[in-house]
Amino acid sequence: MTQNRIAHVYPDLPLSLTEAGTGRPVLVLHGGGGPATVAALAARLAESARTITPVHPGWDGTPRPDWLTGVDDLAVAYLHLLQDSELSDVLIVGSSLGGRLAAEMAVRDTAGVITGLVLVNAVGADIEDEPVTDFFALDPRSAAEHSWHDPDRFYVDPATLPAAELSRRQANMATMRLLTDGGRMSDPKLLPRLGRVRQPALLVWGASDRIVTPAYGAAFAKAFPQGRFELIAEAGHLPQLERPDVTAELIEGELHRTGTPPVLAG
Repeated sequence: MTQNRIAHVYPDLPLSLTEAGTGRPVLVLHGGGGPATVAALAARLAESARTITPVHPGWDGTPRPDWLTGVDDLAVAYLHLLQDSELSDVLIVGSSLGGRLAAEMAVRDTAGVITGLVLVNAVGADIEDEPVTDFFALDPRSAAEHSWHDPDRFYVDPATLPAAELSRRQANMATMRLLTDGGRMSDPKLLPRLGRVRQPALLVWGASDRIVTPAYGAAFAKAFPQGRFELIAEAGHLPQLERPDVTAELIEGELHRTGTPPVLAG
């Protein structure tokens, strides 16, 4: 495993990456909660794939250049990372905001680097009658009630957090607000563009999510020509944390179901 490798996509944009495993490349993209929300999932996937897990610029104290002000900027940067690394046959797994990033990358992938997508309770699509909950308007307890199937298990009172941890979380949320134009989690331009995405797309959804509902996820999946929808019971917005084995098994199935078959010598 390679921890905290720095990749320079542009001269002023160092990316902090964790790499592990061998095999088909899998880019794992975290959501607003930061890299800790996908760390265990990435470690599990590394048992059967080469996982690349970046920390989005501005999260957890990482630098963010002044020009990187939107999700589209980050999507292009990650596409360039894959291309500059000469990777191909890439499966992208994105949670929440990371799922939006994955979709934005797919609509821009004219080089065909990406061969599969897994969106886990992704935001980003503008679905009629299914608005994304304004997470920034929720108090901490309400955020837990909206996010978790079992909020009592996962809720943390901010008053009990060490100052450094509270500051980290607040800085992460400030970066997410900036990259989403003040907290807009959906883009009306995204859904119509998904019809051009030819890669298989699996949308994995926690059934108890109240940030983006299962109905939102099912409609999101239908926008992809090869979209599939899988519901996970007893999980909310982060099923990889509440139901880690079920979530990982679905992704592992997609890892082996999609992609470019190896060329056999003969």
